[in-house]
Amino acid sequence: MKKIVAHAAIAACSIAGTLGTASAQTNVTVYGIVDGAVEHYTNADAAGNSVTRMPSLGGGMFPSRVGFRGSEDLGGGLKAVFNVESGFYVDTGMSGQGNRLFGRQAWVGLAGSWGQLSFGRQYNAIFQSSFDVDVFAASQYGLGQLDPAIPNGRHDNSIAYKGTFNGLTVAGTYSFGRDTSNAGGPAATNCPGENAVDSKQCREWSALLRYDAPTWGIEGAYDRIYGGPTAAAGLNSSSLSDSRLHVAGYAKAGAWKIGAGVLARDNEGSSTAQRSNMLYVGATYRVNPALSIDAQVSKLDYRNSANDTKQILVRGVYELSKRTAIYAAAGRVDNDGAAAIAISAGGSVGAGLSQTGIITGIKHAF
Repeated sequence: MKKIVAHAAIAACSIAGTLGTASAQTNVTVYGIVDGAVEHYTNADAAGNSVTRMPSLGGGMFPSRVGFRGSEDLGGGLKAVFNVESGFYVDTGMSGQGNRLFGRQAWVGLAGSWGQLSFGRQYNAIFQSSFDVDVFAASQYGLGQLDPAIPNGRHDNSIAYKGTFNGLTVAGTYSFGRDTSNAGGPAATNCPGENAVDSKQCREWSALLRYDAPTWGIEGAYDRIYGGPTAAAGLNSSSLSDSRLHVAGYAKAGAWKIGAGVLARDNEGSSTAQRSNMLYVGATYRVNPALSIDAQVSKLDYRNSANDTKQILVRGVYELSKRTAIYAAAGRVDNDGAAAIAISAGGSVGAGLSQTGIITGIKHAF
């Protein structure tokens, strides 16, 4: 009996030592952005009234968020990795992305020299392809107003792979049910999928190929979503799809950075505006270590339709520290025909009206 107790004690000590070693090899980081802003824009309705407000879909420069990411060294160059990230609105404190707890990201996977394989709610290739080439990124004024799928390019129930080899990045995602939320808005399109009767229902797949050199980069990305009976935006059948092809590039020289691209869309859920091209070119100039100026022009052009929209943006960012910055931006959209795209995410504009907006705020990263 004494031998059994002794052996059990030795085993317990061994397990405790193993757990202590594993714990020492695991790291978890808490991070986030808090961004608050005030804006004013014209022609908020058909009567031409103006609005002054705090944006309801996030800050003026970056959407606010808090996240947890970590990794564990499994040995042999293999790591376990995870990331959960919650979006929230500074003006009200409410959760974003269709009122999800971890609406921005929620995934776990394995990573090594061969790349990373992950499972959960993740970014698709169109979202990833906006990095570097879109100088305004997912800001309140940006390309997301012309196509909300760019800053909201995520899908539920997905498997993703990404690997970078000598500057060449290859990535792909596949979702069995792209969106389980029915809360409304561009981030919640009510297409849960994972249906035994119709396996194609609400599926999504995307792919990205990119090459980055020291001073330039070029890429191509493709994304296709399928509809379902409850899906938003007219995709009420799995026989209907909405596809996007994004081809873009960037270059850097001295204090300058330039990005440009075209996003071609074929939306079978729309009977009046099925095909469109969105073209854009933007630049960032670093005036000094603290001050940078961004500018971008873009156009959303629908084929065989007069309902086009042009957008022009300019922004100044002054960094008070490595974590805190103040900014001010101005923009204008010109809507032709019956187009009604607002300058601001979550904003409004009278059909066919032009709109001018200004926004200023503060961003803190931690």
